[in-house]
Amino acid sequence: MSFHAVLRNGVKSIFLRFEEALDTPFGGDDNPLRHLGAFGLYLLWIVVGSGLYLYAVLDTGIDAVYRSIGEISSEQWYLGGILRSLHRYASDGFMLVMLLHLIREWCYGRYHGFRRYSWLTGVPLLWLAYLAGIGGYWIVWDQLAQWSATATTELLDWLPIFSEPSARNFLAPDSINDRFFTMLVFLHLGVPLLLILGLWAHVHRISHVDYLPSRRAMLATLATLLVLSLLKPALSHPPANLARVPGAIGLDWFILFIHPLTDLSSPALIWTLLFGLTALLFALPFLPRPRPQPVAVVDAASCTGCDRCLADCPYAAISMAPHPRRPGLQLAVVDADLCAACGICAGACPSSTPFRRQEALTTGIDMPQQPVHALREQLEQALAQCSGRCKIVVFSCTRGADASALATADTAVIPLLCTGMLPPAFVEYALRGGADGVFVSTCRHGGCDFRLGDRWTSERLLGQREPHLRKTVPASRLQLYPAAARDSGALADTLADFRTRLGTVSDDRLPSYQRKAP
Repeated sequence: MSFHAVLRNGVKSIFLRFEEALDTPFGGDDNPLRHLGAFGLYLLWIVVGSGLYLYAVLDTGIDAVYRSIGEISSEQWYLGGILRSLHRYASDGFMLVMLLHLIREWCYGRYHGFRRYSWLTGVPLLWLAYLAGIGGYWIVWDQLAQWSATATTELLDWLPIFSEPSARNFLAPDSINDRFFTMLVFLHLGVPLLLILGLWAHVHRISHVDYLPSRRAMLATLATLLVLSLLKPALSHPPANLARVPGAIGLDWFILFIHPLTDLSSPALIWTLLFGLTALLFALPFLPRPRPQPVAVVDAASCTGCDRCLADCPYAAISMAPHPRRPGLQLAVVDADLCAACGICAGACPSSTPFRRQEALTTGIDMPQQPVHALREQLEQALAQCSGRCKIVVFSCTRGADASALATADTAVIPLLCTGMLPPAFVEYALRGGADGVFVSTCRHGGCDFRLGDRWTSERLLGQREPHLRKTVPASRLQLYPAAARDSGALADTLADFRTRLGTVSDDRLPSYQRKAP
């Protein structure tokens, strides 16, 4: 195993521990580590909203900018001062969430194949975010802004792009004029617009994007930022004076960390690290990767053009085209470059019901490595071999908790590529085939490797999404349980509780009559 793989697995293990630990106080729907992209977009909108107000009341004159910002913070603290602090802390939060999102996607290996486009379009956003953040500090034009501007221009002067050193513009008090701040504000508005455009490109190939976290998470985040703004408001340092060296200043390490690093090393080393890291991030999707799984295959004779697979695909890998043999109907088309090989489309297909009389069950869309026909055969074989007082069929996700240890004489375990590929009719089919109960182990909420597998599984089995489990199936005979990779013990305990409940419920299981279409 390469050093890169060892390092990535080590970081992933640490990340998993924190993710699962935060599930306890927050739950999967509100866990910030499971929804970093949505939290980042939410914080960005706070930055944009607060920034628009600050821009509306800001005087960009060289002699007036510091005064106008000071008046916002002191004389209008109840609105302008709070919004300035919100702008500052939301910006810091955005930087932190953006870096955590990058690290999480890297340690999960989410930069190959169908995720390559999102990864490559995300790397330039790092530069845009820091350009906007550093430029924002300059607008205040206090001693921190003076120090940052001088340090940045000295860093830029190392690059052979200027005929004269740009740092000379900050050597004398008369070297900065009103046009400088007009240009600075224009750039501070323009770069975030490019950032928003880049974010659209970053996610536009992904369907069902969480543009915002849950309402509770948004309210809690906003409340935290407001409390922080009241307890420690963002204030200006003394005004900039190019005739004097700035004194002691408080540093924002989330945005301005590059300046101390430059002081400790050299511009040459910093640029080498920045360009080297950027090149490495761009190169990751092109490194050798594990052998990709076969993608979904469409059977034209069985596809009805219902477009449920299109609606449920997490990565917009499916489109609809005119059916070549049936005028007026449509046919699903799979983009192999975007397909995640999750099987969620097979679980959405109405022809994936095991009650069809075909000896070799063919569906409109299926996964070659685990076709629905083979899944039906595996279930029938497991039911035939299962014996005991209380027979249970466990459908588990291979990327969640390992359920193989649960297999016993009276418990059949059937692993799936993703529980999202399980057609709901298989639950009813198992009960009619003699099972006393069906246990479905999904990934934790928000923890699906394919983003939507746990969500679609729950909604289908609870009758909230098509294809849904029929209402005639007794709810007491079905158990849904979200489990992560480290939840094997909790999974076993939950299965034991389910078995106990099955022994106490009334005899409401489905009759074991001849299998035929209901």
